[in-house]
Amino acid sequence: MPGFLMRLVSVAEECFLRSMDPLLSGSDYNQLRAFLAVGETLSFSRAAERLGVSPSALSQLVRGFEERVGVRLLNRTTRSVALTDAGENLLRRVQPAVSELGDAIGQVRQYRERPAGTVRVHSFRAAAERYIEPMLADFARDFPDVVLDITLDDAVVDLVAGGFDAAIRIGEVIDRDMVAVRLGPDLRQIAVASPDYLDRHGSPAHPRDLVDHRCIRWRWPGHVMPYAWEFFGNGSWFEVAVEGPLIFNDKDMALRATLRGIGIGFCVEDAVAGLIAAGKLVPLLEDWSAAFPGRFLCYPRQRQMPPALRAFIDAVRTAASMADGKVDANLVQEDGRRP
Repeated sequence: MPGFLMRLVSVAEECFLRSMDPLLSGSDYNQLRAFLAVGETLSFSRAAERLGVSPSALSQLVRGFEERVGVRLLNRTTRSVALTDAGENLLRRVQPAVSELGDAIGQVRQYRERPAGTVRVHSFRAAAERYIEPMLADFARDFPDVVLDITLDDAVVDLVAGGFDAAIRIGEVIDRDMVAVRLGPDLRQIAVASPDYLDRHGSPAHPRDLVDHRCIRWRWPGHVMPYAWEFFGNGSWFEVAVEGPLIFNDKDMALRATLRGIGIGFCVEDAVAGLIAAGKLVPLLEDWSAAFPGRFLCYPRQRQMPPALRAFIDAVRTAASMADGKVDANLVQEDGRRP
């Protein structure tokens, strides 16, 4: 029997054996270990050395195992040890099963030693474009045994129920039992419009004035009602239920409609900064647009993190530092959400 059996013992705990056979206790397992070691070496002294026990303790284990099964498995004298027919048959049948189990556990150990397997990721679209897409080529090259299964969706889903390992989303929609790592600075949403629209309809002076304008609305995936635009004033947040000719569940299309002068849009500032600088959009109501917690990488708290997930997290954090400069990488819980 391969020497891997002895290493396997430290991994295949009593609970595993009990799940296979409720009648098999921890002492049964130790006795089986003892028999297999002696049956392989045909020497109590060499088997005891392999298991790290004394020859007398090993002899007691083997004797107890024979009593347990009710059959003599070894013939022993002061000079030699030999398997009985029953012992030889048991050893022959047990060895392949133990070897196969050892191979299986050896493969599992590889996940601990090198990144491998599938990492399922759920990400808001804009966050994926900023933090995931730039690192994909390097990640695929550096970790050829890892498969990234990435779902791009602006819906807020239950990571555990959905079978996801990690997600990238804004801080205020992160579940409190998740570990969250900041990827970028705080964000803010601003109302914007094309110069053409403002020439025709004028500019709102207060968020409440938006009810008299044509607004390009957006709906969270899975929600029935459109998103109510949020503003900050007099120390608190308030909502404005705007109206308009278009409702989208895709922010990019809503932005394109805004650029065409159809109405006022409501966008994350960093997504439209270039368009504002180019004069294609005009920011509105900025005094009522406050910052809120930005994008975070979150994942369920776990005692031992798979190497593949750790590799993904490290790669995303590196991409974030390149995209936004150095950010606070401290783990965030309650303070990752809007007050």
